[in-house]
Amino acid sequence: MKVLAIEKDRPGTSPHDQAALLVAEAKAVWELYQGGRIREVYFREAQSQAILILETETARQAEEILAQLPLVRAGLTAFEVIGLRPYPGFARLFAS
Repeated sequence: MKVLAIEKDRPGTSPHDQAALLVAEAKAVWELYQGGRIREVYFREAQSQAILILETETARQAEEILAQLPLVRAGLTAFEVIGLRPYPGFARLFAS
């Protein structure tokens, strides 16, 4: 299952709060990317907010994986996790 994960900074945190963990965060994301769990990593164009595409069995599994990231463990960020499914509308083009 593909899962969309949108990073959300916890209220009251600042970039300074996160600075000490950014190398560890990048390493953890890299390991998940190399392991095939994270398929794509982006930042929003207008702000420093991570957008991840994961490949997991369930959305719950994606939540468990993201909970292990250093910034999440420190309580500085969280993720909105959205399970995705294939778009079924194309079948209408071929219905007889």
